[in-house]
This record gives sequence, C-alpha cells and structure tokens, in this order.
Amino acid sequence: MVSVEESALRKELEIAIQAAREAGEIAMKYYRGNYDIREKGYNNPVTTADLMANQRIREIIYHTFPEDGWLSEETEDSPDRLAKSRVWVIDPIDGTEEFIEGTPEFAISIALVVEGTPVIGVLHNPATAELFYAYAGGGAFCNGTPMHCSSCRSLKQASMLVSQTEHRKGLLAGLIPLVAEIQYIGSVAYKLAKLAAGTSDLYVTVRPKNEWDFCAGDLILREAGGVLWDKAGQTIKYNKKRVGQPTGLFAGNPTLVKQVINHYSGKPVYV
Repeated sequence: MVSVEESALRKELEIAIQAAREAGEIAMKYYRGNYDIREKGYNNPVTTADLMANQRIREIIYHTFPEDGWLSEETEDSPDRLAKSRVWVIDPIDGTEEFIEGTPEFAISIALVVEGTPVIGVLHNPATAELFYAYAGGGAFCNGTPMHCSSCRSLKQASMLVSQTEHRKGLLAGLIPLVAEIQYIGSVAYKLAKLAAGTSDLYVTVRPKNEWDFCAGDLILREAGGVLWDKAGQTIKYNKKRVGQPTGLFAGNPTLVKQVINHYSGKPVYV
C-alpha cells in the first residue's frame, strides 16, 4: 500500500512534470527561431523563452500549491520564501547560452525543497525529448526507464563533464590529467541528468553556482545512486538566504567523487 507521504510526493511530481512539459513546449516555439535577448549581467543572457516558460511554470505550480515558496532565476527574489518549509526552486531554461546557439544541451529544471532538502526533481530537455525525474525514495527515471549512475571506480577510466570555459581558463588543470576523457556540456542541470543516466562518470566545477542550477539534478542524481557534494564532501542545503554555492560542486558516484575531492582539497573525505 502506498503511504500518504508517498502519495503526496507522486502528486507533486505529476504537477512538476506537467509544468516541465508545458514549459518545454513554450521553449521549442522559440528554439532556433526569433526572440528577444537581453543581458542581466556579464555572460548572463535571458530570452523571451526563459521568461514565458518561467511564467507558465509558476502558473501551474501556484494553481495547486498557492502557499508554497518560490525561488527562480527569472523571478525577483523575495525573503518571504525563507519562512516557508516548502519552496519550489526553478530554472526555466538552464543552459540559456546553448539555447541561443541552437545547441540541444539545455534543460528546464524544477525542484521542490522541503526543510532545505529536495524531494521532487524534474529535468526536461525538450530538444532531445528527454524527461528525467525523481521523488525522494522513489528512484530516478528517464522517460519511464529506471536510471543508475556509473559504477566506475577508477579516475583513470572515468569520463568527466566540464564546461569549456573552465577548461579553457585552466581552472581544472590539476584534475584533467587524472581522468580518461573530458566531455563538454554547458548546462549544469543537463550535466547532472547525464550523470544520473550513467552516460558520464563525473562532473566538477570550481566556479560559483546557484541553487536553481543544480537543485533538481541533485535529487535525481541521488536517487540514481550518486552524490552531489561541496568541496568539503558535504551535501547542499537549499532555500538559503544566499542562493549561491561559492566553492564549486563535485558530482558522480561516491567512490569517484571522494577521490576527486581528496585530490582537490588535499584532505581525505570520510563521509
């Protein structure tokens, strides 16, 4: 028999998937088409597609959960969310630069956080028709098929997802020689989805990221048997006043992530 708690999670997941699908339909109306682009900051563009997808996600979520908190890259932040035990963390298009370039490596990211921990995660790449999703304790899936992260145990045999910018600037120079292969994907959310699917082994970034970049992917990867940790080997808490994660992220299966953090920090990780 399904518990009341699990029944509620399934309902919340159903709503999140609906929102992701409808946002994906909106995004694809603009993809490789004509739309407005403006810069919110240095190398931080926003498009008509981002804004319209964000609006539709919010409409769907708030129709069912009007009392929940809201944190989105494309909505002005409000301190009201800090008093909420339930907060939706949204990036309507993670990988906007890839979207603009017409590269099919972006994702709509929707997560529900309860008391600082993600319990619902949905990542949707409408350009590739991939829908990744999970709820806490329910496993991770892509288009209905169960997912499991890589079982690779040796850095010498591992593939590592990185951003081209970090690689080009030499920010990962100490790690690149340790792995067998480097793979480039721009979107943080899509990287985490690929890790959960087991098509890559590791993801490392030493640049600051925001909660909406990785919250949904964190849960999906966790339910696929992986981890997403900071450089101290700790899990991330969400719905904080400061939404940035300043010290980078290390993701993949626990064995490889421990090895990378140990190398990066010079201190053993025992978690």
